[in-house]
Amino acid sequence: MPAISDTTTLATPPGHALKRTVIEPRSGWAALNLRELWDYRELVGFLTWRDVSVRYKQTALGAAWAVLQPFTTMVVFSLFLGRLAKVPSNGVPYPIFAFAALVPWQFFQYAMAMGATSLVRDQSLITKQYFPRLGIPLGAVMAGVVDMVIAMAILVAMMAFYGVWPSGWEIVLFPAFVLLVAVTAVGFALGLSALAVEFRDVQYVLPFLTQFWLFATPITFPSSIVPEPWRVVLGVNPMAGVVEGFRWTLLGTPRAPVLLFVVSAVVAVAIFTGALLYFRRVEDTFADRI
Repeated sequence: MPAISDTTTLATPPGHALKRTVIEPRSGWAALNLRELWDYRELVGFLTWRDVSVRYKQTALGAAWAVLQPFTTMVVFSLFLGRLAKVPSNGVPYPIFAFAALVPWQFFQYAMAMGATSLVRDQSLITKQYFPRLGIPLGAVMAGVVDMVIAMAILVAMMAFYGVWPSGWEIVLFPAFVLLVAVTAVGFALGLSALAVEFRDVQYVLPFLTQFWLFATPITFPSSIVPEPWRVVLGVNPMAGVVEGFRWTLLGTPRAPVLLFVVSAVVAVAIFTGALLYFRRVEDTFADRI
């Protein structure tokens, strides 16, 4: 939106006051102006609720779909990789080993897919009125939180069934890895949604990217089987740190190298910062290009 430079009061007859607003085009990198997003927090909440309700509207299973996809994926991985291929699982049953990784992965996958196309889907809103465009991809990401909470409940039930519990103080770091996956998801949602306005190819490339990314993340295997010199390089994938962190804090598996977590966190913050700045840079062009 163009910048509002100043507001002045014009001389008018007694008892009347008129204000003149001077609007100038904005140049350069836009200020983040996150306070404006906070002022529109109710709109973000409405967009989140809309995405959640539309997703499960007129479905026979309703919110059960939030669990069905990761659960069936876990069954396939457990059968072919855990039982037949004998992939190691750091001393815990393979089904819970895989499911603990699929919980954050499914949230990230959903947030990236829905966030990337959110601006294009809501183009009628963008072209008709002004509000912080950040609210649209943020609402799409926050809708995925509902699914992750439901999946976490199933994970806790599986932990009780297998008798696998956090082994020590590591559980206090679990919120840090939840924050890490949230930062990663929002970063990619913002960046890809802004790119999708300019290049509609994003929605076609994303499924191939997601499929490759799934097997490049230590979901079906532990990072310990990766040779030591390359284990830290694995941390360039921020989801590697998330997955290993979920398993370490919740299941008590051996801790991955600290440097892997540090690299994943740095990359996630860098992606988030760059995506946020780029989004704000091109935000004014959305209504014209969409």
